[in-house]
Amino acid sequence: MRMTKIIDLSVSVSLKGNLKVMPQIIYRRHEDTPKIYAEMYGMKPEDFPDGKYCAVEVVTLGTHNTTHLDAPYHFGSTSEGKPAKTIDQIPLEWCYGDGVILAFQHKKKGEGITEEEVQKELTRIGYRLKPFDIVLIRTDIYKHYGEPGYEEMHPGMTRKATLWILNQGVKVTGTDAWGWDRPIEVMAAELKAGKKEKFWEAHFLGKEKEYCHIERMANLDKIPKPFGFKVAAFPIKIEGASAGWVRAVAILED
Repeated sequence: MRMTKIIDLSVSVSLKGNLKVMPQIIYRRHEDTPKIYAEMYGMKPEDFPDGKYCAVEVVTLGTHNTTHLDAPYHFGSTSEGKPAKTIDQIPLEWCYGDGVILAFQHKKKGEGITEEEVQKELTRIGYRLKPFDIVLIRTDIYKHYGEPGYEEMHPGMTRKATLWILNQGVKVTGTDAWGWDRPIEVMAAELKAGKKEKFWEAHFLGKEKEYCHIERMANLDKIPKPFGFKVAAFPIKIEGASAGWVRAVAILED
């Protein structure tokens, strides 16, 4: 009998932790909602069975918080000389495909992952990229999600490494770190030193080469093999937005 295993690759939307930008969640319990909805329905709170109604939550969350997919429009207004796609315009076919994990958990905070390192890792695992593979960068930094300083802990992809991956026909990449590029504090220091070309170098590549990336993934270390599985990461359809939240998963068939 064929068995399907699904591994959750997403972090939670939670009030726990100490992120620089925290979501806001208002939890309206079963005891709270009769007061809220009675007037809307032309009723009295005591009219509801047991004085209770359905639980409801109100969430305030930026599109680039938690596990999300960046659309080309995030990188610039144009991509490859055409109007950049917003998140609701992303072909869903891009968001489901063969997954490949490149392991870089040995890389240190602020370091760049190079083209040569990507090629070496592919050689090590014995895999050749093909069009529409979904390439996932494992750093294991997700284990520190919510801790003070989490946003600055990770290594990041360089422009050349990203370009090489995209030149193999890849349209979607992902990372279990805060961001695809190196930490902001590292790039900001370089910018002040006059190295403008290093500032968001992999993000801004999206102006020239159309692609999307998933940021703040989780559990890449729980996938038992570097390839031979599917990834699904469909974004919430927010009209005209630069990103959308995803419930990313790995799908393994035995």
